[in-house]
Amino acid sequence: MQMDRMMLPAAGLHREVTLDVYTQEGTPRVLLLINDGQDLPALPAVMPPGVWVVAVHAGPRRRQEYGVAGITDYQGNGILAAVYSQFVIKELLPFLEQRYPLLAGVKRAFAGFSLGGLSALDIVWQYPQYFSMAGVFSGALWWRSRPLDDHYQEERDRIMHRRIRESAYRPGLQFFFECGTNDETADRNGNGIIDSIDDTLDVIAELKQKGYREPEDITYLEIAGGKHDKETWGRAMAVFLGLQFFM
Repeated sequence: MQMDRMMLPAAGLHREVTLDVYTQEGTPRVLLLINDGQDLPALPAVMPPGVWVVAVHAGPRRRQEYGVAGITDYQGNGILAAVYSQFVIKELLPFLEQRYPLLAGVKRAFAGFSLGGLSALDIVWQYPQYFSMAGVFSGALWWRSRPLDDHYQEERDRIMHRRIRESAYRPGLQFFFECGTNDETADRNGNGIIDSIDDTLDVIAELKQKGYREPEDITYLEIAGGKHDKETWGRAMAVFLGLQFFM
């Protein structure tokens, strides 16, 4: 693959966004955007033909730009998530299609790591007319509207879970979730399962309630000993890019 680095001025974000664009010979079939592109692990040596990757670097206000659009967390983080979503739809995608006209009309996926994974999932969910696959690596699906106090309720206070539950089914979407068993140590409900796995499995349960199915629509990868790091995400990326969606 060939990688070109470029800077895209983002009017709404008031900054330049660094992009690493990975292209292959031949006609593109799939465009994969990746949040937290500065943390992109090495891509597989053998990529599916026709898959182009755009790694979008996070900026200095990452915790404000990523999140769930229109709903801040209990600390006020994510206040720019809607602005970032609009950047992706109204600035980034048109820029890429203007620079690479062959990208017009190809199917698209959006992925990310940690908080970037939450952002990618939210954008795919909010804009199914633009994307048909979400990839969530160690996703920050704990994102909540109140702290862990005596009044915290998982069903009510986890923001992405509630968004999915209160939304209509989006036909045609597919989802990939990865967690490492050593992603973290927190276990807020004391059930012996770390929160990142609990939160991910509960998102999958919400999606199933909407009508999505495993394995046709949802892939879950749990990596024994996997951590919240690039080495684990690189192992997961090879599995993600091996899905039928990219073939």
